[in-house]
Amino acid sequence: MSQITLREAAKKPDGLAQGHRLCAGCGESLIVRMVLKATRGPAIITSATGCMEVATSIFPYTSWNLPWIHTAFENAAANASGIEAAWKAMRKKGKGPLAEYETLDIIAFAGDGGTYDIGLQALSGALERGHDFTYVLLDNEAYMNTGIQRSGGTPFAAATTTSPAGKVIPGKREWKKPIDDIVIAHGIPYVATLNAAWPLDVMRKSRTALEADGPTFLHAIVPCTRGWRYPTNKTIEISRLATQTCLFPLYECRLEEGRPVYELSAPSAAIARRPEAKKPVVEYLEPQGRFRHLFRPERRDDLIDRIQAWVDHNWTMLLEKAGV
Repeated sequence: MSQITLREAAKKPDGLAQGHRLCAGCGESLIVRMVLKATRGPAIITSATGCMEVATSIFPYTSWNLPWIHTAFENAAANASGIEAAWKAMRKKGKGPLAEYETLDIIAFAGDGGTYDIGLQALSGALERGHDFTYVLLDNEAYMNTGIQRSGGTPFAAATTTSPAGKVIPGKREWKKPIDDIVIAHGIPYVATLNAAWPLDVMRKSRTALEADGPTFLHAIVPCTRGWRYPTNKTIEISRLATQTCLFPLYECRLEEGRPVYELSAPSAAIARRPEAKKPVVEYLEPQGRFRHLFRPERRDDLIDRIQAWVDHNWTMLLEKAGV
């Protein structure tokens, strides 16, 4: 299995051009560029409806330098499955525009709404059938494109337009859906988490996913300056804190002899070796306006403690899975 180097990535043209209309400080374009740097050759991209689709394809313009298809909110994985099936059919018949390609990197991008909720059925079906493609979850933790409504990926106590924080209800009342566990339960070859604060880690995992035989899943945390309500120059800082607090740990999960094998990746491995380096979750929550109600007018330590306990529990479970 080959590994991408910084030199290779630097020489490769951007698959996503700079002329897009994503918000200043948006984390999505960072992840998409890094993932596309890891492609090996011919590639076809499909995107579900969402911020990335809307901001990169306002007719008659496009920001994509690769073949790209917009599909509906609910079926990015189904579209990727069809692309893969068509490519295999062309190769078998020896004719068609894709027949000459020995490898084809098929990538589906979708947000949390199109993955946790609306697109979960199509994703599950594609994974169960074993189609060879890479699915990238751009997780900004709400339906940002349509007005910051809560999704299954929205964290507990976060304020959105459909889970407003008030005196009775302190933001979203449910915990974030364990999408990675759901995907891993399908027995697919490779699952990994991504954070733009560590670009080489993103590109290395992306190359690993693309080279795997079968469906693979990459889960990227992508802070949203509008929905999370923080200054546009703080995206990487917020991203880094998500991992340093272990709220969004970095790891890989490979299928070996039919069993999922977990491995922590930096800096999560470093935190496992030095537990004192783990930052309290309050450092991640306080800079974000969507959690402002936890700190003003009086601090809600009861809710902050519940979030910290949830993070600690999930981190302990991950350490056990990784054998640390």
